[in-house]
Amino acid sequence: MNERSLFAVLLRSPWWISLLISVLMSVVAFALLPREFAVVVMLGTFPFVVVAAVAAWRQWRAPSAARLDEALARAAAMNWRDFSAWVAQAYTQQGYSVTRLEGESADFRIERQGQASLVSCRRWKAASQGVEALRLLQSACDKQGARGVYLSLGPVSEAGERYAKEQGLQLVDGRTLALLLVK
Repeated sequence: MNERSLFAVLLRSPWWISLLISVLMSVVAFALLPREFAVVVMLGTFPFVVVAAVAAWRQWRAPSAARLDEALARAAAMNWRDFSAWVAQAYTQQGYSVTRLEGESADFRIERQGQASLVSCRRWKAASQGVEALRLLQSACDKQGARGVYLSLGPVSEAGERYAKEQGLQLVDGRTLALLLVK
């Protein structure tokens, strides 16, 4: 599904918005159209009700903002050994096989269903995330024929974001990193 499609946007929005759209469409249809046409319009709102149910289910299962903040604070206070173990455990719980790597370009090789990715997270606490670490990761990815994932607590610089987009590197920072760690 396209990220910008109406239903994709509604799935990321609060669940009640989809339900509100469904109700409003039904009310407007009954107010402006003959009854037999209004019933058809009302049936046409069913996809919005389904999207509301799916969004509600996802939001109910999602970790709370307080839990995500707690995970970020915990990650910021950790040493490398503990943080890397937490990252490895998080990927293992998502069904990846995780291999620790030596060197400064990547910290883990993760694989699932034949797809391999290299994960770099050694600079997770750095205040400034620039292009240098991303270049090292991309170089390792090119050598191993893998995708690249870069984890950090803070944001990556604009130049780093551009480079990551050009090279197809996945940036995981802030709340997204917290979601990875608490699942």
